[in-house]
Amino acid sequence: MTYTPFSIFGAERRSRWLITVDHASNFVPDDISDGDLGLDSTDMSRHIAYDVGARGTSLRLGELLDAPVICANWSRLCIDPNRGADDPTLVMRLYDGTIIPGNRDVDDAEIERRKATHYLPYHNALEGLAAEREDVVIIAMHSFSPKLNGRAPRPWEIGVLHAPQEDRFGKALIAELEQEGDLTVGDNEPYNGWLPGDSIDQHALQPGRLNALIELRHDEIDTPEKQNTWAERLAPILQNTLANSGL
Repeated sequence: MTYTPFSIFGAERRSRWLITVDHASNFVPDDISDGDLGLDSTDMSRHIAYDVGARGTSLRLGELLDAPVICANWSRLCIDPNRGADDPTLVMRLYDGTIIPGNRDVDDAEIERRKATHYLPYHNALEGLAAEREDVVIIAMHSFSPKLNGRAPRPWEIGVLHAPQEDRFGKALIAELEQEGDLTVGDNEPYNGWLPGDSIDQHALQPGRLNALIELRHDEIDTPEKQNTWAERLAPILQNTLANSGL
C-alpha cells in the first residue's frame, strides 16, 4: 500500500462534527530513518509511539455522528502533529524515559523536511475539512497511558481538555459526562488543555471554533470491542451536550 501522510474517512458526511486523530498510527515512513527509529516492537506498541485505541474508537464514532474522521498516518515519534511548528518537542529525542535512536542526530533541515512531507499535508487537509463545514465542532481524540514511568496511576477513565480561549463546549461536555455517575472524569487531566500552536490551537482556538480534546485511558479502549463500546457511549453524550448547551 502506498503511504500517504493522512487518511480521511467519511469526507462526504455533512454533520457539524469533525473528528481528528493526531496520533492514530505507530508507522514509520521509509523516508524517516529508513523506516526504523531504532526501537523494538514493544516500544513501538507503547503510548510513546501512538495513541492506543484512538483510531478505532474514532472511526466508529464518526459513523455514529455522521462525521468525517481524519487520521495522521505516521508515528508521533517521527514528528508530532499535535505540536506547534516551532515547538522544541516537535521531534522527540527522549520520551517517557526512552531514547529515540533515529532522532538522536536530527537537525533543523531534517525537521523542516519532515514538516513539509508529513506535518503540513495533514494540517492542510484538516483545515480544509473544518473550513467547509458551517459551525463545525472539532473533537480531537486521544488516549493516555494508565501510568507513566515513576508516576502515580491515573484514575480517570476519560479526560476532557479545554482552553480558556474557547472552552464552552469542553466544559459542557465535562458536566454531561459527570452525570453518567460511573466515571472519574478529568477536567484538564491528565494534561493541561492547551499548548500554543498545537492542533486544537491551530484549527479551533485561533479561528474560534467549538472544540474538545477527549482523552481515553488505554485500558478502556485496547480492544476493538471496547473501542466500539466507548464510541457508542460517547456519541449520544456528545449530541446531548451540543443540544443541551444551545451552542
